[in-house]
Amino acid sequence: MSYRNLTELHRRQADRLGLLPALRYRRFGMFHDVSWERYRQDALACGAALVDAGIKPGDRVGLLGENRLEWLIADMGLLAAAAVNVPPHAPLTARQVLFQLDDAGVRWLFVSTAEQLAKARQIRQELPALEGIVVFENREAAPAEKIYSWTSFLQRGRHALPRLAEEMTRREAALGRDDVATIMYTSGTTGNPKGVMLTHGNLLSNALASLEVGRSAPDSIVLSWLPFSHIYARSVDHYQSIAGGFVMCLAESAETLVRDLAEIQPTHMSSVPRFYEKLLTAVAAPDPQETYRRLRTIFGPRIVWLSSGGAPLPRPIAEVYEAAGLPLLQGYGLTESSPCISFNRKGFNKPGTVGLPLPGVEVKISADGEVLSRGPHIMKGYWKNPQATAEAIQDGWLLTGDLGSIDSDGYLSITGRKKELLVLSNGKKVVPSFIEGLLLGDECIDQAAVCGEGRNFLTALIVPHWENLRRALAQQGAAVDHEAQDTLVRHPAVQALLRKRIDRVLKDVSKSEQIKKFMILPHAFTMAADELTVSLKLRRNVVLKKYASQLDALYKEGRDAADND
Repeated sequence: MSYRNLTELHRRQADRLGLLPALRYRRFGMFHDVSWERYRQDALACGAALVDAGIKPGDRVGLLGENRLEWLIADMGLLAAAAVNVPPHAPLTARQVLFQLDDAGVRWLFVSTAEQLAKARQIRQELPALEGIVVFENREAAPAEKIYSWTSFLQRGRHALPRLAEEMTRREAALGRDDVATIMYTSGTTGNPKGVMLTHGNLLSNALASLEVGRSAPDSIVLSWLPFSHIYARSVDHYQSIAGGFVMCLAESAETLVRDLAEIQPTHMSSVPRFYEKLLTAVAAPDPQETYRRLRTIFGPRIVWLSSGGAPLPRPIAEVYEAAGLPLLQGYGLTESSPCISFNRKGFNKPGTVGLPLPGVEVKISADGEVLSRGPHIMKGYWKNPQATAEAIQDGWLLTGDLGSIDSDGYLSITGRKKELLVLSNGKKVVPSFIEGLLLGDECIDQAAVCGEGRNFLTALIVPHWENLRRALAQQGAAVDHEAQDTLVRHPAVQALLRKRIDRVLKDVSKSEQIKKFMILPHAFTMAADELTVSLKLRRNVVLKKYASQLDALYKEGRDAADND
């Protein structure tokens, strides 16, 4: 079915499905349903309130908050007003939020909580275009400061809607597939973030193509927990659920996800590799069959398949889930591609690959090994940055910056980042993410960062999975139960065990890809320390700079090692 824009998609699904549940969310300890009819009415009220406040087609509206019911309604509401959604990630600092809102010229801003409102107040004087703020938590309203509660803002829209109904209809009819729906800022693993302009056509094409390959039934129930400020969840969970007419359930938080799984018993769930890795290590048992049983119990009897994106999924992890009867399907994409470029399918799953291209999506490998993609999913460009746009899109092809290959069956594999390719002092080239993926396949290793640019061998920063590591040491007879992690990082038994495990997982790689020296870290890399992006990707430049002196010491220790040949 053809749609001109996301607003038309939402309207037609609401007309078709009426009182059936569209959304499910937890409040006051219980899950509540929102019908398609109410979803649409509240979105229209939000849109009418924005129009009444002076928002014109193409104006930018900010949406700063954690996942919640109001986030989804506000998104569909501002799109109904033909505005453009600018959604900074909730964990960002006030200064980081300022950069995005100022760069986009945001006129109105939705915020979720008192904490997010405090950020907005801190930077408001530096945002001359900002006219008003709407707070989802009603107790934070302050009309004298042009700060309004969500309830009162929707009420304003309901009162305005009768006289604005024709205007809302005109705006929907005028929205085309080439009109910008959102400006999403890149996570900024290096340099300042760039505003990615994604159109209604980009997002529609990706949601509908993903829906086609997923072959999900109308009674599907999707559990969503990844941030909607990230394109992965926004497209695969939010817009695809609207396109399929599914019930989308909002997990209360990342910390309650296992409990939410037990209550919701979804048919589908999307996540990042780190969640699947941590869950597997938590339930791992000496008997593989017991591990499989525990995994199936957690995900419930209705799961059809799980999807993984946002970062490389270690092949051993995918194989364990597959053996447990839980197809874990890895996909691939970027914010600039709306995001999905390729995806594995149930019954057509090749662990270790990122699957086949979506319908309508073209993929090829350039002469230097870079993955290129072309199709209706490719962004319109970077906001106010024609030079960066011209560098990223050439002859219609998006240069992804990722290295990859396509096998004889058409399955795409990603081998690393082009810009992160390490060149050792002997000229040998190494893809660090490939080595890190192998390391993460070991149950005693939680995180890893490989380095070696310009050096004569590789080193690594290793964050152990401390619970599994203690258990493995106990099996060897090492008495370390009461020792703190900060002490254990220097314990000879810990060093020896990890050395053995690193050598085992890297036994099949070349000499230049071996980890000669490593440093054990007592605590994990975090977003709060700026070491991970919001999608939990390693910010390699930040991590390597932070531990530069310790890494220099590792190389000094190994200065007598012969160069790799």
